[in-house]
Amino acid sequence: MVLLAGFTALWGQEIRLPANLEKLAEKAEESVTVTLDSNMLRLIARFDRDGEARKALEGVDKVYVRSFQFAFEDEYKTSDVEPLRAQLQAPTWSRIVGVRSKRFNGDGDVDVYFKDGGNGKLAGIVILVAEPRELTLVSITGSLAPEQLAELGGQFHIPRLDMGGAGGRRRDR
Repeated sequence: MVLLAGFTALWGQEIRLPANLEKLAEKAEESVTVTLDSNMLRLIARFDRDGEARKALEGVDKVYVRSFQFAFEDEYKTSDVEPLRAQLQAPTWSRIVGVRSKRFNGDGDVDVYFKDGGNGKLAGIVILVAEPRELTLVSITGSLAPEQLAELGGQFHIPRLDMGGAGGRRRDR
């Protein structure tokens, strides 16, 4: 799906994208980069006539998405994303969904990490989806109510996740 790269400070912790991941853009048939900082998010919310986007974006400081689609399988390796996963460790981050496929049979691997912000809010979420011909990373930072996640799914190339069934696999784009 989408690979989130080039993260800036995430609540005092800077996540660095391994240099080899940026080189994947050269191999990819399609590469998507979405970078929305707090200023751009406020601007988007001002154009929202029905208030849905404003509600979904309330408290969000940054949305960053990085996605690569490849023509063939094996154009990237699981080891390419391990340095990123290594940064998303406890106690700062909690992996709430982890799906592993021994063979890419269409579903691939999915990781969803939350950062607790206290008071029933999240301070951040990172979604990493590694499929045979697609690699996606999404990072959302700010003060987020968990119910906002469903509202953000499907927007800005953020995948929709079914957190209740099928091991947290994505439902669609």
